[in-house]
Amino acid sequence: MAEAVQNKDYEERLRRAGVRITRPRQVILRILSETEDHPDAMEIFNRAAQVDPSISLSTVYRTMKLLEEMGAIHRHAFEGGRSRFEQAGGGHHDHLIDIDTGDVIEFHSRKIEALQDEIARSLGYEIVHHRLELYGRKRRRR
Repeated sequence: MAEAVQNKDYEERLRRAGVRITRPRQVILRILSETEDHPDAMEIFNRAAQVDPSISLSTVYRTMKLLEEMGAIHRHAFEGGRSRFEQAGGGHHDHLIDIDTGDVIEFHSRKIEALQDEIARSLGYEIVHHRLELYGRKRRRR
């Protein structure tokens, strides 16, 4: 149910911005509202094309750009890869990127948050925004 609400929210935000909600855009918005990973534009395009083969990659890019400008999605340019997207509005979290598979793992650590605040305070700052990306590879069992 929450997914449908999110999809309608995307549609409403685009309508308020004067953007027409075409069938291809509806498909893209549904895919975005249902995704739990961090797809790049090509992955979104491939998923959308399975539903509606007439969807173009340029429609995906234009739709993603509009949603990003509105703050409805976040674009992440993880090192060494294409820009990936995630829904905005979730609680703060950081990312661990598996450099072998490209998987993006979301996590939250109160210890890391407290340490960042402590460091900023000791330098005379207050954190207003931050993003933490860790890059790693799974440990091999011996």
